Formats: sequence, structure tokens, C-alpha cells
Amino acid sequence: MKITRELKTGVVSIAIIAITIWGYNFMKGKNLFNAPPRTYFVEYDNVQGLNTASAVTINGLNVGKVVNITFDEDPTKKGKLVVEFGVDNSFQFSKNSIAKIYSSSLMGGKSLAIVPSYEGENAVSGDFLKGMIESDMFSSVSEKLNPLQAKLESVIVNADSLMLGLNQTLNTDTRKNLRQIVANLNTTVTNFRKSSASLDALLVENKDKLDSSLANVAVVTDNFAKLSDSLVKADLGQTIKKLQSTLSSFDAIIKGINDGEGSVGKLMKDDSLYTNLENASKEMEELLREMKLHPKRFVHFSLFGKKAKEYNPKQDN
Repeated sequence: MKITRELKTGVVSIAIIAITIWGYNFMKGKNLFNAPPRTYFVEYDNVQGLNTASAVTINGLNVGKVVNITFDEDPTKKGKLVVEFGVDNSFQFSKNSIAKIYSSSLMGGKSLAIVPSYEGENAVSGDFLKGMIESDMFSSVSEKLNPLQAKLESVIVNADSLMLGLNQTLNTDTRKNLRQIVANLNTTVTNFRKSSASLDALLVENKDKLDSSLANVAVVTDNFAKLSDSLVKADLGQTIKKLQSTLSSFDAIIKGINDGEGSVGKLMKDDSLYTNLENASKEMEELLREMKLHPKRFVHFSLFGKKAKEYNPKQDN
């Protein structure tokens, strides 16, 4: 059978079309010769540069590719990105697994890693997984440097304000006063050095006297220590006990006096003695007054031996 040129041209054209279709799908991560992959979805706020045909891995093993990335059509989720990816491997994992975007190289290439979970129901094609983004080295450094940069900018602004205020404060007169203060401080330091040198010379000149004084202090301290030992040996505690006993006896005596016990206590506490003395004093005073006014009543004598007359009270009247 003779194959015509037209047939050859048609076969070649069909082959080219088939190769083109296969290559296009292969570039998109689809292999037409393999069984249809399981397709899953995950939602992100930012895909960090992830694109179609990016590798999908499980525990470091390449198991599929990213198929498509589109914006969420739900009006309540505007700006959200939905990533569709396929898994060619038959490895089973649950719906609680996490799809994590990570840096696959230092050049910044992004891949999608499935962090498998085996608890719960197995994920099936069309399920949504939880999304997570792993910070790469540059992102981590940037996250740590951003607060530091903000603090540094704040410090620079504060330093600028401080320098501005300092320039406004340090006018010509103030700078002149500061120079004078520095000059006075230099003079003070010089005088202090001179005083220190004089003190050193004084200590050197009187070193022997100081040594003698310190030796005397040592002797006094030693004597005091010996005195303390002597007091301890002299049974100072027993003496103090006796003194306390004597003071207790004296307190008992004072208490007895205050309570009116004994002659001294009665003398201090008995009011009748005071009353009797007061009455006796009054009677003595009246007797003396009576003797002054009427001495004849008490004194009867005669120079010539005559018999004394009896006292007649009417005669005094």
C-alpha cells in the first residue's frame, strides 16, 4: 500500500499537535500519560511568589505540582488566593493536614509542602486543606530588622531634637560659662593633686609616729581584751545575780512602806499620828498663849516666905 504525501503530512501534523498539547500540559504540571492526579485546594492571603508548576512535596519527596492559582470568587473573601495543586502519589493523609509554602532554594524559589496529619478522615480530591506560610531566612531577618529599624529611626529623631535643643540652649554666653567651668575644674584638679602630694609627704614624714600610735592602739585593744577575760573569770554573772537579789529585797521594803507595813510605813501612811501631833501642837499653842496672858494662874511664889494666895479668877477681870 502506497502512503501518499497527504497522509504523511496529516500524521506528522497530528503528532505535532499531540506533542504540543502534551508539552503545554506538562509545563502546567499535568502529565497526560499518568493517571489523573488527586486535586486539592488551599487558600492564602499571599502566595509569596508561588506559581503554577511549582513542586508539591511530602516529607521532601516530590509528589505533584501546583496546577492553578486564582482569586477567590466569593465576594466576602476579596483578595484571597486559591491554590489548586495535584498529588500523583497514592499516599494518604487526613483533612487536618497543612499545605505550607516554603522556600526551596536560597534564590527565592517557592514550593508547596504538605505536612501530613493522620488523625481524622482521609482527604479526597476536591477538599480544602489548611494553609500556612513558612518564613524564609530573608523574611526572618527582615521581620527582626524592621522593629530595630523603627527604633533606630526613633533614636535618630530624638537625637536630632536633642541636638537642636542643645544648640538653642548653648548660646554664646552659655558656651562661655561652660568654658569657665571647665577651666575652674582644671584648677580644682590641679589643687587636688597638690594637696594629695602634700598629704603623701606628710604621711612619709610622720610614718614613725603613725606606727607608734597604731602600736599603742593595739596595746590598748589587747589590754581591753585581757580586762574582758578578767571580768569573765571573776564570775560577773554571779555578782549581777546578787545585785538583782538585793534590788528585789529593796523593792520589797519600798512596797511594804507604801503598803503601810512596819513603823516607817505607819508613820507615812497612818493619818491619826499626824492628827494627834497637830492637836497636841494646837493645845501647846493655847497653853503658851494662856501663860502669857495670865501668868498668875500658873506661877505662885513669894520673896519673903509668905504663903501664896490662892488664885481668884475674878481678880483678873
